[in-house]
Amino acid sequence: MRRRLPWWVLALLFVGLPLLEIYLIVQLGQAVGPWWTIFVLLAAGALGSWLMKREGSRAWAALREALEAHRMPAKELADGALILIGGTLLLTPGFVSDVVGLFCILPFTRPVARALLTGLVTRKLVARTVVTGPHGASPFGTHPAGFGDPGARTARRPGHADVIRGEVVDDDR
Repeated sequence: MRRRLPWWVLALLFVGLPLLEIYLIVQLGQAVGPWWTIFVLLAAGALGSWLMKREGSRAWAALREALEAHRMPAKELADGALILIGGTLLLTPGFVSDVVGLFCILPFTRPVARALLTGLVTRKLVARTVVTGPHGASPFGTHPAGFGDPGARTARRPGHADVIRGEVVDDDR
């Protein structure tokens, strides 16, 4: 069962948001003049480009460090995705997209954006992960993998076998 976004959410995103952006640009143009409005839009794009380059370099270095330390780079990958999204929004003309882009890209607001992104991805993955039995149906009902399901297979790290504690008895002596 696939859940889709309601039509009004898509309409709001693809029609309402651009209309709001145009309205805000026109309002700023009436308040300070067209040339200052164009200057502000270009400055926001330049700031977005500079921030994306700076924070992208930092995220890339953190990703390399995590990989060299043989650590799962979940935080670093999420930061990279947020920097890409934020930079794209900052390069897009408009003030609402600039605010959202800054929220995604600035180092002191990115942890909040990362938590929101992690929550969204986790909800999507847990909702779609179903443990199935040998006949395609779960003998235990519908459980997210590993959450209270005694039949769920546990994920193992590569190179790590099950450890069975015991005592070796040598009968050949």
